[in-house]
Parts: sequence; structure tokens; C-alpha cells
Amino acid sequence: MIVRAVSYRDPNVRMNDWKEVMEESKPAQLLKTQSARCMDCGTPFCHQENSGCPLGNKIPEFNELVYQNRWREALDRLLETNNFPEFTGRVCPAPCEGSCVLGIIENPVSIKSIECSIIDKAFEEGWMVPRPPLRRSGKRVAVVGSGPAGLAAADQLNRMGHFVTVFERADRIGGLMMYGVPNMKADKVDIVQRRVNLMAKEGVNFVVNANVGKDSSYSLERLREENDALVLAVGATKPRDLPVPGRELSGVHFAMEFLHANTKSLLDSNLQDGNYISAQGKKVVVIGGGDTGTDCIGTSIRHGCSSVINLELLPEPPKTRAPGNPWPQWPRIFRVDYGHQEAAAKFGKDPRSYEVLTKRFVGDENGSVKGLEVVRVHWEKDASGKFQFKEVEGSEEIIEADIVLLAMGFLGPESTVADKLGLERDNRSNLKAEYGRFATSVDGVFAAGDCRRGQSLVVWAISEGRQAASQVDKYLTSEEKDVTVSPSGQDGQDDFIKREQDSSKFTVIKT
Repeated sequence: MIVRAVSYRDPNVRMNDWKEVMEESKPAQLLKTQSARCMDCGTPFCHQENSGCPLGNKIPEFNELVYQNRWREALDRLLETNNFPEFTGRVCPAPCEGSCVLGIIENPVSIKSIECSIIDKAFEEGWMVPRPPLRRSGKRVAVVGSGPAGLAAADQLNRMGHFVTVFERADRIGGLMMYGVPNMKADKVDIVQRRVNLMAKEGVNFVVNANVGKDSSYSLERLREENDALVLAVGATKPRDLPVPGRELSGVHFAMEFLHANTKSLLDSNLQDGNYISAQGKKVVVIGGGDTGTDCIGTSIRHGCSSVINLELLPEPPKTRAPGNPWPQWPRIFRVDYGHQEAAAKFGKDPRSYEVLTKRFVGDENGSVKGLEVVRVHWEKDASGKFQFKEVEGSEEIIEADIVLLAMGFLGPESTVADKLGLERDNRSNLKAEYGRFATSVDGVFAAGDCRRGQSLVVWAISEGRQAASQVDKYLTSEEKDVTVSPSGQDGQDDFIKREQDSSKFTVIKT
């Protein structure tokens, strides 16, 4: 039997704290065993964009280096393609493992765990030091949004020698990694802020509390005037709603309202300020069965909820690959994530209930939600071969609830920036920018990540940020007004070079 290298802490222990759910360290021998399993693969699929890793991580190569105990070289190989392995090693669902050749007959290699171990060891050993560019181009780029796509674009453009400023509307840098993903999946200080600090020391400027397009101080006109290019990485933050009777009741919240406020309060005051939606002692219903729904379950349990139910409209996935889901496609199979484990440990059963449709929210005399009317559904193909659901007659029931969290995905980016710039959008309301070029319909404005492709994975966000940065660099260097600035500080850049030489002066600007 193959033992997986990915392991969680005891759910009965971890549900009582906000520390990362993963074990802090992986036994060296287990990592060596896992990396050795990779060595006999004849034709790897794990690093291919269409079936495996969108970043093209050189997985067999860094696995072999880990097996040979050549960790520093493994780090170099990993950083060739991935700017933030400490992010992907924690929150990526690992499409690379889904397309692992060994996974055809047994458990795949634990690639994600090996990747995470490489970068964690690199920070522990002091290998991750600031490496500011030796030369500056004189060109300035504004990046709007500090999630994985925006940070990847900023990191790449800074390495190319351009002056980069990242604008973030929240009070901390990191976007989805800071406020969308809970602390127990990726520690905000030790993991996210550590990377932001490193980028700042390398020369990237960060501005927080900057609501671009809405704040007069950060108008799009001003950003375009003061920069040679603009990269939009604003994410797909418009949540999918559930417009049924009773939606206006108090206690019905979007998942991100719940998760964002919780993490901010945790970081600001260790939840002592009360500025969050508490599930303590309450019956919680989460609608939506993805990662965000799982995060809502885990957060509610840590608050001390009295019960938690997770409703999903779709059928329960099969335990193994269905005939229409062959390798090397991502395996759409039943999984038990950290939140499900914790719910089972606390309440004695998995919280998920499949093929359930919410008909309406039920309120009390004070206008607060007290339940949901739901009905069971059955999925079947219609005459055209398309799956449709039908309500199961007589299956209606009322589920009690004090808090309902809507975790049904996202519909695309908010419209403010696109409207003010006059950007073209596709039929899904995403910013229209051809994949590979990433240029929008407005000259000098580029788009990357979820705002361009729709809600997606962290690896796709980083990949798009990297590729967009390459296209921005081509755009900037094709102009005749190129200026090359040497480290001596000529051409009016003395102040920047002075700050570059004293990395301690790089800070996150709060406005």
C-alpha cells in the first residue's frame, strides 16, 4: 500500500486553532520514497499544461533532485517556472497529481507535498534572499490587484527591470491568498506576508487601501498617465447569488463576506474585536460544495457552531473515475477535504448532502433566517443528451438554520474598471484579452488571471500573470522611448536606486 506524503494534523486538535491543517514537517524518508516513485515514468504528463500543471513545472526533474538530496538545485528548478511554490504547495488542488502516470494503477506521486517541502526548506535554510534587478529600464507599470496573478506579473516585471507598483483595495496585500483562503490553509504572516516582504525588498512597491477606479486618488486616468502600462488582475469577485424568496433575510451571507471578515479580524485582533460574522452556537448551512464551501465549514467549526450542513445541487461524485472521465483528465471523484474531516470528527458524519435544491429561505418575526425549504432533485439526460434535473415529488423539507453561507462560485469581475476604461468583455462578462497576448481592447492595458479567464485555479493565475508580464515587457521594449538606467542612479532615478540599496526602506504603503 502506498502511503501519501500529504498528511493533516489530528482533526480533534486542529479544529481548536487557526494554525495550518497540514503537518508542519514531512519525514525526509517519506519524501525520498515519494520522489523515487517518479523515476520510472517513461513519458510524464504531470507537467503538461493541457492535462497537468498549467505552469509547466519541471516535476520529474525536481523530484529526482530531491531523491538525490540536492535540495538547492531542486529549488532552482522549481523557481524557473513557479514564482510562489509556497502558495501552490498549500492551496492548489494539484492537477499534476491527477495526470500522474502512476495514478493510472495506484496512488499518484505526492507532487504537491514535495513542492511545498522544497520551498519551505529554502526559507528555513536562508536561501530565499532578496535579488533586486541589477538594471532598471526606466519604464513604469501599474498592477491592479494583488492576488496570485497580480503578484506573479509584478514579480516577473520587476525582475525584468521595470518599476512596478501594485495597487490593492484591501488593507493587506495578497488578494485571494490573504483574505479568500483561510489561515488554516495558508498562514497569512508566515507564508503570504513573508513573500510580500521579499518582493518589497526586491523593489516592488505596494499600495493598499487603494480602490482603483472608485477612489479619486487612484483614478484610472491618473494610473495610465503615470505609467507606461497597466495590468489588470482584479479577480472574479462577483459572487453567484441565489435569488429565491427570503434572500433579503438577515443571516444569509455570501461566503466571501464571512471568510474575509473572519481573517481580517483574526489578523487584527485574534478575533477579539468582534468585527466578523460569528457562527458560535449557531446552526450553519453552506450552499455550494467546492473549496470555498469547505472553508466555510472549517471556519464555522472553529467558531463553535452547533451544527453544519453542506448542500450541493449536483450528484455525489463517484469513488473512482467514471468512463467519461479517463486519465489524464482531472479526476472528478469523491474527496474528503479538511473541513469534511473536522465535521465528521465533531458531529459524527460527513456534512454534505447532494442533489438538493433550495426553494426559499424562511424567516422569523425579526427578519432573520431560521430555515430553508429544500427539495430533492434527480438528474437525467433530456432528448438532446443534456443533463437536466427534476424535482422529486414529495421530497420537500425544512432545514433549520441560523446562518446561511452562499458558496456557489463567481460570475466574473466587478464592472467598475471595465466600464471606466471602456474595455471589451466576453460573453461571460470577463475582460476580453486573447490568451497568449493578454492585451485588452485599450492600448497599453493588459488583463490576467480570473478577471480574464473566469474563476480558476491558483496555478492558472500565476501562469497567466507570468505570461502577461512577458507580453507587457514586449510592449514596453518595442517603444522608441526606451531608457536604460544603470545602478549608478542616472536619469533622475537616484532616489529609487538609493532605496534599492537599502532594502529595509521598502514598505507597504497604507493610504
